[in-house]
Formats: sequence, C-alpha cells, structure tokens
Amino acid sequence: MSGAAPLSDAAWLKHGAVARLLAVLDRDGEEARVVGGAVRNALLHLPVGEVDVATSAVPQEVVRRVKAAGWKAVPTGIDHGTVTVVIDKHPFEVTTLRQDVETFGRKARVEFGRDWVADAQRRDFTINALSASATGQVFDHVGGLDDIAARRVRFIGDPAQRIAEDYLRILRFFRFHAYFASGAPDAAGLAACIRARAGLDQLSRERVRMELVKLVVAPRAAATLWVMADSGILGTVLGGVAYVSSFEKLAACEAAMGFEPDAVRRLGALGVAVREDAERLAERLRLSNAEAQRLFALDGWWRVAPAAGEQPAHALLYRLGPQSFVDRVLVAWSRAPAEAADDDAAWRALTTLPQRWTSPVFPLKSADFLRRGVPKGPALGAALRAAEQAWIAADFPAARDAVDAIADRTAQSAKAAL
Repeated sequence: MSGAAPLSDAAWLKHGAVARLLAVLDRDGEEARVVGGAVRNALLHLPVGEVDVATSAVPQEVVRRVKAAGWKAVPTGIDHGTVTVVIDKHPFEVTTLRQDVETFGRKARVEFGRDWVADAQRRDFTINALSASATGQVFDHVGGLDDIAARRVRFIGDPAQRIAEDYLRILRFFRFHAYFASGAPDAAGLAACIRARAGLDQLSRERVRMELVKLVVAPRAAATLWVMADSGILGTVLGGVAYVSSFEKLAACEAAMGFEPDAVRRLGALGVAVREDAERLAERLRLSNAEAQRLFALDGWWRVAPAAGEQPAHALLYRLGPQSFVDRVLVAWSRAPAEAADDDAAWRALTTLPQRWTSPVFPLKSADFLRRGVPKGPALGAALRAAEQAWIAADFPAARDAVDAIADRTAQSAKAAL
C-alpha cells in the first residue's frame, strides 16, 4: 500500500546541499528522493544526521549529472548502484533503485530498475523504507507510517527471510527497537531473531561491534538488553555472562551525574567482572587498544568504595588516570550492595574527584638517588619504585622536606640491601 504524509518543517530537505542534489537528480525523466533514516528521524522529530538518496537514474547518469554540477562523484559501491556525492565537503550516498534477484547471505545479485515499491520491499524494516520527495511528500509502500505512529520496529515481509539475507539484522532489530520503539518488541520479529541467533556467529567481529556500541547508548538500551538476555541472544553476542542489572544501574548513575552515555564504559558494566571477561570482549568485538585498556582497567572494581577514604581514591586516580578512574567508580557504584549503593552523596563525591583533584607528577628523579649514593643499575630502579610507593602512601606530599625524607629513607634501604 502507498501512503503519503508531508514533512512540512524539514528545512534540511528544502534548503542547502540536499535540495541542490535533489534538484540535479530529480528532473529530465528521472526521479530522486531522500530515503531511510533521515525520513524516519524527521517524522519522529529526532535529529537528522546522514542523508541518503535513491534515484531512478543509473549510476553512470548520476556520475554525469554530478560532475556537470561541479561536485565530486566517488564510485564507492557502483556495482550495487551506489555513488558517494561530495557537496561542500559533505558526503551523500546516492543509490539507483534496485531489486534483489538472488541473495547469498549478506551478498545479493541485484538489478537496477525504476520501481519504488520493489526498492522499498528489499529493505530491512518498515520504518527505514520511507522516502521523501524534494517537496516534503513522504511515500510509504510497506506500512512504515503506521509503525512510526505505533513506535514499532517491524521487518518487511517474512522476518526469517530478511534475517537470512544478513544475520546482522538481528542486532539491528534490537538496536532500532532501543532507539525508536516503545513497549515490547514485535513478536514475529523477536521469534525470528531467536530462531536464527546461531547465525550471529557467521558475522565479522567488526560488524557486531558496530551494532553493539550503538545499541548500548540508545535511550531504551537497558530494557532491550533484558529482552536479548532472556531470549538467549545477548549471551551469544558477548560469549559470556551479561550483567544487565549492573548496566541498568550504571546508565542511571551516568544520567544522575550528567554524563553522556559512554559505549565502552557501558560494555564494561554489561560484560566485565574480571580481567578475563575484558580480554574476551576485546578479542570478540575487535576493540581498539585504547578501548581494550579501558576494559582491562575495570579489574578490581570490587575494591572501590567511598568509605575507604581520600588516600586510596587519590592513589587509584594517580594510577588509572581520570577516564578509567571514573569508569571503575561507576561500575563499582552500579554493583555495590544496596546499603552502600544508596549513599549517593558519597558515590557522587568519589565520581567527581578528578574535577577536584589533579594527580601530581612524582617529584623524584634518578639523579636524586645517585646523589645519595645509590648506584646505577637494578638498585636505582628499585629505589625509584619504592620511593614512588612511599610517596603515594603518604598521599602525595608536595613539601620539599617531606619529599627529601622519603628519598633519604629509600636510599638508605637501597644501599643496605646491596
């Protein structure tokens, strides 16, 4: 069925680069519309990010028109009909209308065409298959407008078939639900995802990571993760135990502190209890070195407590740095016993320590110990390490006499051990 609804206030559609691109492609016997997420977000009154365009023009004609307009055309996926058009340094994906002739998992043999209905029917979810003309008219060929109104994510056609075409659509089903839906997931879609969950093992780690890091920062991530855990899908993705209660509490703590949702921190709350968990996730999701180090730094979260006092907190901040310190404190807060977790003022104070206290630089150098008679070699390195530990234990004294006293004691011990 085809329906229509206006985008009356879409300035991004009617002015600027998008309007100029449509003006070039939507004429002389060819039609062009904005498709997908931009239309969905506009209808939901959410920010519009990337804008994709579909057109009846074949790729070679798209390239010809784009170059004639003085813009750059990059053949990023020209075999499948996609040309990236760069206007004022902003990229737009322009794809020729197509239909699947034969599918091979994620890959498909396609034919170009002029049928907007067939093009919509090959997409994943109804809310992603809407298109809008340059005048703001929205076209719906698969029931997407009703699903937008109902805040429902629903596969187009047979969910099992859509999933078999690309198993990543299981994770996309949950991600879009966490962002755009309300209530329980579509029953038919959920059932199909559960039946096909073993197919997730066929996906590349990079693609799984891409979806998961988006899902965990979604507005309804916690509720969605509970569904995924109950259905056996989350354990398949993580390869281990999922701590959804910890995730839910950490998200609440982030909100209470005024922090933006942080994907790596939330992954840690969801899947890391000990170092081995962090190592597994880092490998399983192909995390960057920096992301992996943040997960590794969560090990020992159970030793964090506001009641321990300032010195242990200063020492931890000195060792971890501000970001990993906040990560570990928030994870500890999310898993604290009820009587400790409810002391919000103390946990808030601990979380904000990096805003109130800056870790100082260790004031002693090798020369300080050479002057005190410690020879070069292993003894010198050991003396430096011991002095730093003593300085940390004394809560980072800055006074010169206190620092010299630490150096004197450590040097004496080092020489006595020779």
